[in-house]
Amino acid sequence: MIFQDDTDTYEDFESLALRWRGERFGSVGIVQKQFITFNNTLNLRSGQTLEGFTLAYETYGTLNEDRSNAVLICHALSGDSHAAGFYTGEKGEKPGWWDHSIGSGKMFDTDKLFVICSNVISGCQGSTGPSSIAPDGKPYGMRFPFITVSDMVAAQRYLIDYLGIDKLFSVAGGSMGGMQALQWAVDFPERVGSVLFLASTPRASTQNIAFNEIGRQAIYADPNWKFGNYYGGAIPAAGLSVARMVGHITYMSEKSLEEKFGRRTQKGSELSYHFKTDFSVEAYLKHQGERFVERFDPNSYLYITKALDYYDVADGYHSMNEALKRTQCPFLVLTISSDWLYTAAQGIELVNVLRDLQREVEYRHVEASFGHDSFLVEVETMTTIVGGYIDRLLEKQPKKSEGLRLETAEH
Repeated sequence: MIFQDDTDTYEDFESLALRWRGERFGSVGIVQKQFITFNNTLNLRSGQTLEGFTLAYETYGTLNEDRSNAVLICHALSGDSHAAGFYTGEKGEKPGWWDHSIGSGKMFDTDKLFVICSNVISGCQGSTGPSSIAPDGKPYGMRFPFITVSDMVAAQRYLIDYLGIDKLFSVAGGSMGGMQALQWAVDFPERVGSVLFLASTPRASTQNIAFNEIGRQAIYADPNWKFGNYYGGAIPAAGLSVARMVGHITYMSEKSLEEKFGRRTQKGSELSYHFKTDFSVEAYLKHQGERFVERFDPNSYLYITKALDYYDVADGYHSMNEALKRTQCPFLVLTISSDWLYTAAQGIELVNVLRDLQREVEYRHVEASFGHDSFLVEVETMTTIVGGYIDRLLEKQPKKSEGLRLETAEH
């Protein structure tokens, strides 16, 4: 078995897997990143404010007439609004970060669903963040206010309002995206039809905080950081690269590292007996760090990892139980056997509280060896479980005439 189920009430998963294994469906094609600026004051959890903000977002599929088929995808730490498709279609261009799961016949089936993904505030891919220009004409840098996951969700609410959607069919995400999805259900319960909580946690653990702090300290120690005032000059590339390498290790498992690299060396079996890159795993991590520097702002890394550390769904309440009493929707909670970043125990804690509250919750534990990133790598398994869950939710909806279909381009 590639997954375990704690109920026996659902359809045969082997036949479901065969159905989803069919013709592997296509990309959503050429897409366009869009931007919307809100002049509203965003009141933040810290007590600070953000006076106006921009969100970068993309949409895939078609919004139906009654606007009931919208799914909000929330991205993880290193993600952005480009979840699927291509910008140019040129040879060698990489698709969006969840392209294999968004499109016709895929996990998030754009023949049925209108999929939205926005870059979080404090990010660096089009949404307002530390690298954005402040009212005084200079980059915010470390003057940018502290952002929490709840603040990210509050900003997304403005986007959903702008799109004219009263209630989301589902809010979904893995890792930090799962935190946002859960927070949506607490902060705006009447606007969430379901939550897909994948390889995430209802609160950051001590170990989570510890690893994030190592990454931040690497950036602080880079002489080019200059307390965040590096814009217009050399960026703290070395510090951000190390931060990414540390983080990337937590996304994998010991088994996957061993199977992928073992003790293989770069040049045959000879060791250099020098401080060079001897082992393949060293070269891999160095490459990951260098690539990350090309697309991510170091200050955004600091702000977003702090938001991860601060995350506790019970923040502002006496307990997790009290916070989750506000929820009204069904949940899919998925954990991964080899995930040591956000462990199965963390997911089960959420499941137990939801069940104590008699909320509708389906729990899946996936046996996979790729670590935390299994929710991205195990495409067929995730499509079977998550896609099947979405199908069952769709089947429960009242049958409605298709009516006028609103195209993505209109937004």
